[in-house]
Amino acid sequence: MSSAVEAIYIFDQNNNCILEHVYRSRPPASRTILPLYYRHAKPRPPVIHLPDVNPPTVLFSLLHSNLLFLSTASTDVEPLFILEFLHRIIDVFEEFIGAPLLANKIEGSYDVVAQLLGEMCDAGSVCNTEPNALRDDVDIPGWMDKLLVGVGLPGNPPSSLSTGGLKQHLQLTPSTTGPAIPWRRANVRHTSNELYVDILETLNVTLAPSGRPLAAIANGSIAFTSRISGVPDLLLTLSASGGKLGLEKAIELPVFHPCVRLARWKERPGELSFVPPDGKFVLAGYEVNLMPSIHDLSSWSSVNLQLPASVEVLKSLGQYGADFEIRLAIHNTFPGSASASQAQRPTFGSRASGTSTPVFGAANTAAPTLQDVLVTIPIPNAVRSVIDLRASRGEAYFTASDSVVEWRLSTKAAASPGIATLRCTVVGPVADEDRDGMVNGFHSDLTTGDYDEQQDAYQTSASEPAKIPDTEQKQNSEDQSKAQLNGPLMPSSASLSFSVKGWLASGIKVDGLVIDTRKSKGLGEGVKPYKGVKYLTVSRKGIETRC
Repeated sequence: MSSAVEAIYIFDQNNNCILEHVYRSRPPASRTILPLYYRHAKPRPPVIHLPDVNPPTVLFSLLHSNLLFLSTASTDVEPLFILEFLHRIIDVFEEFIGAPLLANKIEGSYDVVAQLLGEMCDAGSVCNTEPNALRDDVDIPGWMDKLLVGVGLPGNPPSSLSTGGLKQHLQLTPSTTGPAIPWRRANVRHTSNELYVDILETLNVTLAPSGRPLAAIANGSIAFTSRISGVPDLLLTLSASGGKLGLEKAIELPVFHPCVRLARWKERPGELSFVPPDGKFVLAGYEVNLMPSIHDLSSWSSVNLQLPASVEVLKSLGQYGADFEIRLAIHNTFPGSASASQAQRPTFGSRASGTSTPVFGAANTAAPTLQDVLVTIPIPNAVRSVIDLRASRGEAYFTASDSVVEWRLSTKAAASPGIATLRCTVVGPVADEDRDGMVNGFHSDLTTGDYDEQQDAYQTSASEPAKIPDTEQKQNSEDQSKAQLNGPLMPSSASLSFSVKGWLASGIKVDGLVIDTRKSKGLGEGVKPYKGVKYLTVSRKGIETRC
């Protein structure tokens, strides 16, 4: 199976082809390939087989910033290889011509784009996709070159080599910088040397109506920013509760940047040894299973995920079963932080995992706080409206176009632990509300507005005591009928979104970041870079409670 790229097509939001770059073979033209792509109904898969093309072709697609990226292959290729190449093209374009990636930027910087596509892939074979290495090969015109070209003058004339010019050029090339590193530019120089580590974890938790967790996963990403001169050799040490075994259990399915030495990680889990690219990049990614192990199955009913907040849904409330209530338990206790032992958790739904980790190189003066709290309640399409939204904290509103109720709490409103409630009333279809002429439980003539005179009066004389049980029974039967009609109008789930700075749900933390001066080159004597670490846990509708 080969890994050859035949062509790259880029279309704007108006389906105009703004770039067509052919690497090899004779692929279909852009005006031919686009109708074949839109022939498939939405949602279109990223890999589409086109048997009507001669020869039969496989079409790969990727949407980004209202731009459509297409690539073709008429031979057997690895699909993930082509799709990853399209992602690399987007990353490199954003690095060189700026983000967000727009059609006018690509058209206005075609000279740079053509150089990038030529350096990244040669005759269909992918060569170099690292932005730092491409900066040494791609000529980026400055503002002076653009000004000269605008007035009709040559912007960057090629320099002619005089006698011995090539020999002099080779002598000027530094040979003490060590072997060429694909992901790092040569001769990097910074006036201020800085190293930053940002660890982000995204929660995906599903809870049963009883509060028992069905699935609990934290997807982590370690972003690294390196602004340091020379070629530094770094060692980043991670740890978790339980030591080495705890870290191996916590981090599952790790993925690393090519700069990471895998042998060091396999020998000593938790130690990342690498020569970083210059600038910001994703050093590693991982997945953490927050559920208990198979040996703890007996404790699943009382498992405590120790989330900073949780949601409970109560439905079919009120006389006619038209009300539902959302209970938001704000715990504001982060295991491992100074505030964890002082605050008390609410009694309802004790389900919330992790440890709070202080800022690297500085004291943890500020305790983690719950921010950007949002509860989203999907409403069935049969509901006409949601009225009488009563929130004990924050603000709630119903969006009819999206059939969703959103309940937002400010940072100040979510600061104090406790249980916040939101009660709402659903209004069903008109046909259900007008059933048997009932309005709020009374029979009436909706055309005239008069109540039915044949109905029993509010007060019954003492001579007719037998009618009271019949009336109550009839009323109870009508209430039950109303509740049954409103049952399908109740929400089936609620999702919780929030963010917490300075705390990770997995309990992973950075123990140290060290520069190996023996392996590093070009740092300079006495250079002590500033180091910093930040932690962030977010839930983007990731905590879902079913009911």
